[in-house]
Amino acid sequence: MTGIVYKSTGSWYSIKSLEGDFYECRIKGKFRIQGIKSTNPLAVGDRVDFDLETSNNTQTGVITTIHPRTNYIVRKSVNLSKQTHIIASNIDQVFLLITIDSPPTFTSFIDRFLATTEAYAIKAVLLFNKADVNDEATQNIVHELSELYENIGYPCLSISALTGENIEAVKTLMTGKSSMFAGHSGVGKSTLVNAIEPGLNIKTKEISEQHKQGQHTTTFAEMFDLSFDARIIDTPGIKGFGVVDMEPAEVDHYFPELFALKQSCKFHNCLHLHEPQCAVKLALENGEVSASRYKSYTQILEGDDEHYRTDNYEPK
Repeated sequence: MTGIVYKSTGSWYSIKSLEGDFYECRIKGKFRIQGIKSTNPLAVGDRVDFDLETSNNTQTGVITTIHPRTNYIVRKSVNLSKQTHIIASNIDQVFLLITIDSPPTFTSFIDRFLATTEAYAIKAVLLFNKADVNDEATQNIVHELSELYENIGYPCLSISALTGENIEAVKTLMTGKSSMFAGHSGVGKSTLVNAIEPGLNIKTKEISEQHKQGQHTTTFAEMFDLSFDARIIDTPGIKGFGVVDMEPAEVDHYFPELFALKQSCKFHNCLHLHEPQCAVKLALENGEVSASRYKSYTQILEGDDEHYRTDNYEPK
């Protein structure tokens, strides 16, 4: 039988067959996926083959094959820095939920996430959540960031999962697609999913006032079928987002505005650091390239995974 992984709990996987039935399945042996060193051999969204077996009047499945992925998105494993964790696969688009406060989402995190979606050829949409509680200063930041990222080519929406602002616009973007929702814990992913599809009743938790951080409510990634011809992948909150397997010479490929300028640099292998006649550095000096985006680029280039989370907003 063939099906799609809808939920992974580490050792068991919930698989939806092509006929629409769900089966709890386990892996037969060890999967070796070429070119991917990950802590999890299977991810939500994977298409697999499985055989059914019956034990103690309970029917379960044994996964025998994983089909090739059209794409996937990874981050560094939390405990094993040299390995990756596949968040989800075969994704049509990813929505990154952003909040300016409670908890803050810094541009360095946004840029690392976007660089990863570029690397794995996944369309990204930025959702600035909690518009209902934004004051004038916060709304100005949302406006500046939206302008910055829209100019690069990333769609941006200001939304409120609580009041319903722009929720219909999000649903329109989701129709006919498999979408992943991601962001820090506490940015409102579960609340947004409930607003989009109230019948799912995803658990939510309050923000910790002491640290202005969210408490993890989603333990494992899980995919849900929605009532309007769409699928959503809800993911655990991400505190940090260390990028994976990017060679220095290719990092600018994942910053579209830098890559567009690269052909004008004097040297074809320019890293846009100290090289003479660098088109990127010139554009930066002229205000044509965002200082925050360039800073994120250099941090990735230098492999700085430890300190980027404390950066402040620098949308200009």
